[in-house]
Amino acid sequence: MLYFRAWKHVHSLPILPKWSSVSLPRLGPRITDHERRLIQTSMIRFSRQTNKQDGRTTPVTVTAPVLDNDRYKEASPWIDRLLPKQLMPYARLARLDRPIGTWLLYLPCTWSISMASYHAQLPISQLLQMLGLFGIGALVMRGAGCTINDMWDSQIDKLVERTQLRPLASGEITQFEALSFLGIQLSAGLAVLTQLNWYSIFLGASSLGLVTIYPYMKRVTFWPQLFLGLAFNWGALLGWPAMLGSSNWTITLPLYASGVCWTLVYDTIYAHQDKLFDSKVGVKSTALLFDQKTRLYLSCFSGSMLSFLAFAGYMNNQGLPFYLISVVGAGSHLTWQLRTTNFDDIADCGKKFRSNKWVGILILGGIAADGIWQSVAS
Repeated sequence: MLYFRAWKHVHSLPILPKWSSVSLPRLGPRITDHERRLIQTSMIRFSRQTNKQDGRTTPVTVTAPVLDNDRYKEASPWIDRLLPKQLMPYARLARLDRPIGTWLLYLPCTWSISMASYHAQLPISQLLQMLGLFGIGALVMRGAGCTINDMWDSQIDKLVERTQLRPLASGEITQFEALSFLGIQLSAGLAVLTQLNWYSIFLGASSLGLVTIYPYMKRVTFWPQLFLGLAFNWGALLGWPAMLGSSNWTITLPLYASGVCWTLVYDTIYAHQDKLFDSKVGVKSTALLFDQKTRLYLSCFSGSMLSFLAFAGYMNNQGLPFYLISVVGAGSHLTWQLRTTNFDDIADCGKKFRSNKWVGILILGGIAADGIWQSVAS
């Protein structure tokens, strides 16, 4: 049985593309037991491959495993310690070990909820209840989005270094098992959504189209990050009516546009991690489109983000703490990112991408500080 399982993993792993380097990167120290098992078995397959050069067949020399975990350091090992082995692939499929995506989905929700609470002077208990409900929803729906993405991209993921060990790409779970798991995730998301008013239920459900088509966009346009932004920041539209029963579009639309511009910044930085692989397998991204002008384009998107954010605050009658913390504070963080990011360094791009959690927290902190300021002043 052990031999059969090892044989299954070896033959389900991706074949080393002929354009890949034969000198593979060093194994990082934070590798999990799951990744170590898959990499060790994959080495057997890699060592048997050949490259054809000038009509001659030359053996490929594999000097180390394919994954350098230092370059993609993000995951927490708690899944391997705490979960039963049968559940580990599903937890990784939902990216439960990589919480940054949940943060980036959740934070625009918190902006909208907090601004609505500030506008209507709602009790703190209602604010905290809605923040908790949206937190659960963000965790569930981010996981569902990852499942949909991996179902679309399982063949592409086999060819990209960073994604080769995802459960579908490595063959740990099948497409049918992933589809069944997706049904559970969407049911849980629906259960959260039905806790809201009918206006918010219909508005929230209307985002599923964007969530579904986003993975396909990287095949047809160099702007998949735009579609991700449209899907990922839907909470900026949803949080306000969840609190008040209807939308104030003069506030929520600029707030939504601000979030979309923010996503274009952080997800372009993220896409630079895979640009060498993406260019070979035909995946499109703003990282490839902007290329050497990335810093210029992202500076423009950052400026647009802050402008939309400031306009939303103006329309909501926000006070000085909002502009100092949410606008100036977030702008300072974005300036630091764009001045210091090395777009050719995978590890640095990953670090700067994950640091965007603090941009979102600064914006939320400014709204909260403004609410406290107004309470004290009155």
